[in-house]
Amino acid sequence: MKIVWYFDFISPFAWLQWPKIKALAATREVILRPILFGALLSHLEQKGPAEIPRKREFTYRYVLWRARAAGSVLRFPPAHPFNPLPALRLCIAAGTTVAAIDTIFRWIWEEGQLADSLATVAPLAAKLGIDDAQTAMSDPTVKATLRANYEAALAEGVFGVPMLSIDGELFWGEDAHAFAMAFLDDPTLLGEAEMARLGTLPIGLSRI
Repeated sequence: MKIVWYFDFISPFAWLQWPKIKALAATREVILRPILFGALLSHLEQKGPAEIPRKREFTYRYVLWRARAAGSVLRFPPAHPFNPLPALRLCIAAGTTVAAIDTIFRWIWEEGQLADSLATVAPLAAKLGIDDAQTAMSDPTVKATLRANYEAALAEGVFGVPMLSIDGELFWGEDAHAFAMAFLDDPTLLGEAEMARLGTLPIGLSRI
């Protein structure tokens, strides 16, 4: 089964799911695709959780609670939301490896550091063995890869991050990881009668 994980370093929920994705990648092939969440929101004409004041407050508290309940470290960077583009490009420049993703996630969500500019990602670049971060992040191939990841997300109908795609079936959020693993173990799960019916449930009222 083809497994793809779409993520953006801006998402604390992606950080919470990351250990589970690492474990999955140790036993199965997982395609890791960093994407720019803000571009996805613009395409869908939606606001992100952090752009709605009370939702922002709830989301931050909820993700911290989930981290503590899971025994995970989560420390917010000095400002959020932030520009994740430098971190995303650095990740791709470093090969989008498990080690590179882990280093960047830990910098932002374990150490609580910013990674929103050339200056703030410079220490990360050094850790990843990249001597000239500006040149690496400006490489046309890096930019093209990030764009291709975004287009792949649109083609799959991705509507948020983090998102697992398993043979084209989408599982949104860290809290849906167990659901995704259940489908991975039993590909007939979504074909069960009630599951299948929900996929074609008529819309009773639309605000659009």
